[in-house]
Amino acid sequence: MAYLLSRRQTVSFATRLLPTCQHSTSSAKLALATPTFLLHHIYNLSRMYSAQLLDHFQNPRNAGDISDADATVEIENPACGDRLRLTMKINSGRVIDIRFKAKGCVPSMACASALTEMVAGKTLDQAGQLQREDLIAAVGGLPQASTHAAQLALDALSAALRQLGR
Repeated sequence: MAYLLSRRQTVSFATRLLPTCQHSTSSAKLALATPTFLLHHIYNLSRMYSAQLLDHFQNPRNAGDISDADATVEIENPACGDRLRLTMKINSGRVIDIRFKAKGCVPSMACASALTEMVAGKTLDQAGQLQREDLIAAVGGLPQASTHAAQLALDALSAALRQLGR
């Protein structure tokens, strides 16, 4: 699971982790405690995940809910506990807005973000033709153990399209 730390928790973490750092000022430790530093150097996610995937995770597109959505689905992967809520607004058979809320691993959140970009503006038929390989390619690939993240996003899309009668 991915957790967001407050700025205070992050600085505290970096201060404890880097007590022998040659930069003794607290501002230097604060700079080392940025989310990008933590993701790429301490957690070493840049070796595990692609730059595209990390970009979608750090800067999610279309996050949130649509209040007057035409389709709303929420699904959970029973094996890992990841959850995804997808809301869609349709006009003339085309997706005019799509939003997500996710709780889970880094790839789940990134795949949900990428899915919204790929589906926005498409017809319902085009959205229904999206394949898992397309989504995996959009995030720059996934480790084999994380392919469930792409499947979760596609399952949510399929459920939303069924709700719309497709």
